[in-house]
Amino acid sequence: MRLLLINTNTSATVTDTLVAAARRMVPSTITVVGATARFGARYITTRPTYAIAAHAALDAYAEHGRDADAVVIACFGDPGLLALRELSEVPVVGMAEASCRAAARQGRFAIVTGGVGWIAMLQEFVATLGLADRLAAVRAVVPTGGEIAGDPAASAGILAQECRAAVSENGADVVILGGAGLIGIADRIAPEVPVPVIDGLAAAVRSAQDILAEPSRGAGSIAPSVETIGLPDALATLLSGRRGEQRGA
Repeated sequence: MRLLLINTNTSATVTDTLVAAARRMVPSTITVVGATARFGARYITTRPTYAIAAHAALDAYAEHGRDADAVVIACFGDPGLLALRELSEVPVVGMAEASCRAAARQGRFAIVTGGVGWIAMLQEFVATLGLADRLAAVRAVVPTGGEIAGDPAASAGILAQECRAAVSENGADVVILGGAGLIGIADRIAPEVPVPVIDGLAAAVRSAQDILAEPSRGAGSIAPSVETIGLPDALATLLSGRRGEQRGA
């Protein structure tokens, strides 16, 4: 089984961190590979960069999805998730969606992330999942996820403090630590937080494993073919409906 992680940020360092973490989460029967967005922001912090990242997710799948059995959009906020599900022939899991659904099963949840620009964006995202009534709060620390990724240890303390505040001030029963740049910090700060802390990548990988164990659960519809102009060959081929060429058949 082959699991493709698509990092829609353009930081290869973040991709390497994501892949290394995911490999520790899965059995040896699952091969984890990563793909970094070829264009866009180094780290997504705004609506414009999020919109560009959705295009980058489709582009990355077209270039690297040939042998994948499942795909994880390894960016919290899941840019391009629904479009990629429509385009892909294999199951696609979003890191934010998987985290929110896992958290909602445990009670009212909060999301703690890096960069204040994400607060409204994630509130809207949770609403699209139909989970607004389960959301206690979205809280953000000032450093962006990209800045946190550069020195995770330096931000662990303020992230733990924000998680505790989500419990004491917002009544959260569980907290999601959201962001590709925050991967691995949840385990570090969990002893300092009085409720469960969910790592976004761990939730997504777990969901992907469940789907791979029962493939019929994850298969989606395939988008009709369209004519395009100016796109890279791999993405144009995929959108044209000539999927056999893209997958090497």
